Amino acid sequence: MKVTFINPPQPNSKYKFLGVVAPSLGIGYMAAVLEKNQIDVDVLDANALDLSYEEIANEIKERNPDIVALSALTPTIGRALDTADVIKDAKEDTVVVLGGYHPTFEYEAVLEEESVDVVVRGEGEYTMLDLVQTIDAGGDLTNVQGLAFKDKDTDELIVTPDRPIIHDLDELPFPAFHLFPMEKYKILNITTNVATIITTRGCPMQCSFCSSAALHGRHLRRRSYQNVVDEIEIRLKEQNIDTIAFMDDTFTLDVKFVKNFCEEIKRRNLKFWWGCTSRVDTLNEELLEMMKEAGCITIFMGVESADQQMLDKMNKNITVKKTITAFKLARKVGIRTIASCVIGMPEDTKETMKQTIEFVNSLKPNYALYSLATPYPGTRFYKETFEKNLIKIKDWSKFTLISPVLETIDCTKDDLRDIQKKAFIKFYLRPGYLIKQVSQDGFILLRTILGVAKQLLTKQTNGNTDYNKTNVNARTGK
Repeated sequence: MKVTFINPPQPNSKYKFLGVVAPSLGIGYMAAVLEKNQIDVDVLDANALDLSYEEIANEIKERNPDIVALSALTPTIGRALDTADVIKDAKEDTVVVLGGYHPTFEYEAVLEEESVDVVVRGEGEYTMLDLVQTIDAGGDLTNVQGLAFKDKDTDELIVTPDRPIIHDLDELPFPAFHLFPMEKYKILNITTNVATIITTRGCPMQCSFCSSAALHGRHLRRRSYQNVVDEIEIRLKEQNIDTIAFMDDTFTLDVKFVKNFCEEIKRRNLKFWWGCTSRVDTLNEELLEMMKEAGCITIFMGVESADQQMLDKMNKNITVKKTITAFKLARKVGIRTIASCVIGMPEDTKETMKQTIEFVNSLKPNYALYSLATPYPGTRFYKETFEKNLIKIKDWSKFTLISPVLETIDCTKDDLRDIQKKAFIKFYLRPGYLIKQVSQDGFILLRTILGVAKQLLTKQTNGNTDYNKTNVNARTGK
């Protein structure tokens, strides 16, 4: 039994937009679990390799897998489904499996596609293993938890019981990054030996727009700090990694863990750069000092809004004052910051968005991300906007955080697009900012910044022009 995991092309990814291409943790973990159970497995990262559909087809013919598993987010579901078509055309008898955030919540629409045989819902490691072993043995898929598929004889939709979450994350093998084209990954368009690592699953926070808790639950499950550092040590020795991006929703949520982690890094004398995400209300100067001494160079923080009422409506449970303090402390300690905000929430006005944009500039972050409010399936935000008929664009490929899909009290989609463009340009094209960042990070960063500006100045369309089959519900949301 041969299994190939494919990360589909993602030309509109918000991360590629900012010059970030990283290996898929989900695929890495699933591939590792299959390898551990003596299943022949490989990975094709079509996104990192910039493969065309024709090249993907040639790879399928050459690799000759029995099962192909694709991972999809909401904005990449069309690409994933087009890739599924390509796979079936190249090798008709291949079982095509889709998993990830979007298929988990939109499995019924996804399974209307003839090219998709099975959807894996929720955490995929043990569901994928059970699925592969059941297919190999000619067993009954209704006995596999966490699936959705259609009965071949009756065309009936079958949804098996949810698979329990994985409570002990230390039991999972480390992601099979040796199967990935590690030389193709980069941060801010700087090619580097970068690895992504996650230390937790689940999020107890109640942010209305986040789909992570919907997929992984609200119970925080954490790997031991020893297990995390063991993985890092292997990455450094075997794969020549020099940079690690921690992909947790909030890396600093458990202060005791972070302190133990930093102390263990120093005790083992491991040298590498790393960045993480944080809530502004979880940081203090002592913790930041420890993180910097252990190699932390960048922290991504959700500012979201300068308007406290907007923050409360998002259920962020933070204050503007705490945001100001967190950025001041990070700047004092000497850790780079990325300020992320959301503009274009339904209750937003031109004035509240102007305040937010000016507020972000006042925080003096090294980088800023102005995301347009985007309701992803599975979130409370999606449920509310869908029920109120507020979603104006139903093309999933536009759910990228850089294309408007909603309108606000006093802003059309065109207004929001213009506000976002001006926000990016105002922040990144300041002469003082460019001089400071180039002196700190080099001219390659300037190239990235100018590339971002160029994309923002390029007219974006709201039509369904990205995919071959634009009249299919699962691809476009229509």
